[in-house]
Amino acid sequence: MFQLKDIHLSSLGKLSESLQKLVENKLWLQVLIGLGLGLVSGILLGPDIDLIAPQTALLIASWLALPGHLFLALIQMIVVPLVLASVMRGLTAASSASQLKRLGSYGGLFFLIMTIISSTVGIGIAQLIDPGSFIDASLIRESAGLTQTVIASPEQTQAQTISLSELPRQMVGLLPNNPLASFSSGDMLRIVVFAMVFGIALMSVPAKKSAPLYDLLGSIQEVCMTIVSWAMRIAPLAVFGLIAKLTSTVGLNVLGGMLIYVLTVIAGLLIMFVLYLLLIGHYSGLSVGRFLQQAREVLLLAFSTSSSAAVMPMTIKTLEEKLQVNPATVRFLVPLGATVNMSGTALYQSVATVFLASIFGVDLNSTALMLIVTMTVFASMGSPATPGASIVILAMMLDNIGIPQAALALLLGVDRILDMCRTVVNVLGDMAASLVVDHMVGKTAETEPEANMLSTE
Repeated sequence: MFQLKDIHLSSLGKLSESLQKLVENKLWLQVLIGLGLGLVSGILLGPDIDLIAPQTALLIASWLALPGHLFLALIQMIVVPLVLASVMRGLTAASSASQLKRLGSYGGLFFLIMTIISSTVGIGIAQLIDPGSFIDASLIRESAGLTQTVIASPEQTQAQTISLSELPRQMVGLLPNNPLASFSSGDMLRIVVFAMVFGIALMSVPAKKSAPLYDLLGSIQEVCMTIVSWAMRIAPLAVFGLIAKLTSTVGLNVLGGMLIYVLTVIAGLLIMFVLYLLLIGHYSGLSVGRFLQQAREVLLLAFSTSSSAAVMPMTIKTLEEKLQVNPATVRFLVPLGATVNMSGTALYQSVATVFLASIFGVDLNSTALMLIVTMTVFASMGSPATPGASIVILAMMLDNIGIPQAALALLLGVDRILDMCRTVVNVLGDMAASLVVDHMVGKTAETEPEANMLSTE
């Protein structure tokens, strides 16, 4: 004889089995579930509801974030060997020196143009909305110890212009004097430069002598991807813990006074997001819906981890296996893009600079705006692909404009949320670069044989 509790338990069992089948092998759905549960848990632990004592909530949140920190540690542990192997093999995988030259020129030009556009969009939308006008600037200036309006003097502007003369020396400084020191410090820009120089030299060595090293690099890649697959197993738990700790620490009310600023940055990032999607659709022939379906796991993880380096292995795998992009293009441009292609970061830094300049009364003339574009382009290209790095780069930029670094305290409360959003744009930019450059290089390669045939006739 059936009882109500038996029917109830049977229904729960079937529901559990159905849910398990639904999320099985769907990492993007698991990440979304972890994200939602993390928000709920963070709200319950946070100061908005105040159900638990702050010290106890902090302890619980720290333990919940353990899988997240383990995930980031695993990824960061293998980023350096993966970048080295990927860039070197990407260079040597090129079918010819002319193809490699095209990859570098097209990729570098794409990164530079998109970063300039992103910085310009950031300045434009910040001046249009003027989020600084929605905040009591006098109170902010008093709390930062600045009670008067700041106007950049001609001498200061001249000093800023002179500092650009140091650019050639800084460019030479990209070559690492001690590669091992760059590896230990995680200086990704110099690591990529070293890998490019080493990879080009490897191409010049006869195939018989370079084959063992090429095979070794392939083995290193395989080992790194195995470690990445281990990390991906805990990705949903990592997202849950990181979001729970973030929400429990800052609460939801932190967005109250900064809402207009946050929405301004997000609006600018959305413009770049749509622009990248239009480029991808035009050059790849994929519909927006089809591309987002293929790339959703990468973009969700980028949003959750706030690190384009952390999702770089999955970005490479998605481009090669799901989007069928040439591995030579992907393995060259994605590691390079994760280091220098920071269009989302450039936009954020532009908006933040104009926002703080409005609050602190810094007069931004056309020369100052051009200086902001220049600084954001080069600063974002040198920004590490790790969470929170942009705020450090921004601190150095503010000094050149005449804004006190104490103003950064105003941005810290919402920086992690915006960091998550701009990382999505950075990663999407890397994917767009691979698709666009692969199309352009392939099209150029098709015209070369025809040109050679015509020249021989």
